[in-house]
Amino acid sequence: MTSTQRASIDRRSKSLNKLNTLMETRTETLTLFSQLAGMRPYQPNKELQLMLQEFCETLVDYTASAHFQLYRFIEEDAERRTEVRKIAEKIYPEIAASTRFILDFNEKYDCEDHCDNLSMLEHDLSKLGEVLADRITLEDQIITTFNTQRL
Repeated sequence: MTSTQRASIDRRSKSLNKLNTLMETRTETLTLFSQLAGMRPYQPNKELQLMLQEFCETLVDYTASAHFQLYRFIEEDAERRTEVRKIAEKIYPEIAASTRFILDFNEKYDCEDHCDNLSMLEHDLSKLGEVLADRITLEDQIITTFNTQRL
């Protein structure tokens, strides 16, 4: 095996590790989202507050996983497959927009033990669910491209 082939395999391995991290944090986020949605009606109490806090932390971890691992990896030319780069460049603006919504949600509800006004939580969670669904559809385009492109 040549050094070029080894380098390609190493880059591919790094790409797959980053995708795995993204998928793990995504799965954890969706699990907590579902649990949180099941806690309706939303009344300020310790159990809801703890769940909301954990969800916000996981949501930010998931968002950061995509940005600081996957997209940075692609931007820094560590990912050389043209099709992967093209699809990432195409969808990144929409991913960035969803990130802004997620960070706004986190800012509003990551309030440790003092979230007393939950009157908009059901509405905000509904909108967040739509944003996450769209984001996952976009991320899946990259994942599919990663998995179908040869070294």
